[in-house]
Amino acid sequence: MIDKKSYLQKSADKLQQWDADIDELKAKAAKAKAESKAEVAHQLDELQAKKENLQHMLKQLQTAGDGAWDDIRTGFERSWTELKGAYEKASAQFK
Repeated sequence: MIDKKSYLQKSADKLQQWDADIDELKAKAAKAKAESKAEVAHQLDELQAKKENLQHMLKQLQTAGDGAWDDIRTGFERSWTELKGAYEKASAQFK
C-alpha cells in the first residue's frame, strides 16, 4: 500500500525540480540558433502545459478519497511519463 502523504510530498518535490529543469532548458533555448528557436519554443510550451496539468492532478490527489485515489494516481503517473518523454525530447536538442 502506498503511503499517500509521502507519495504526495515526493511528487510535489519532483514538480519543483521540473520547474528548475524547464527553466534551464529555457535558458539554453534563448541561446539557440534562430532556425531552431521556433521548434524549441513549441517544445517548451508543451512541457509547461504538461507540468501545469501535473500540478492540477497533484491537487486532485491531495483531496481524493480512497475510492478515487488509485484512478487519479494512475493518470498522474501516466502524465508524469509523458512529461518526462517531452523533456527528454526537448533536452536532446542541446546535447
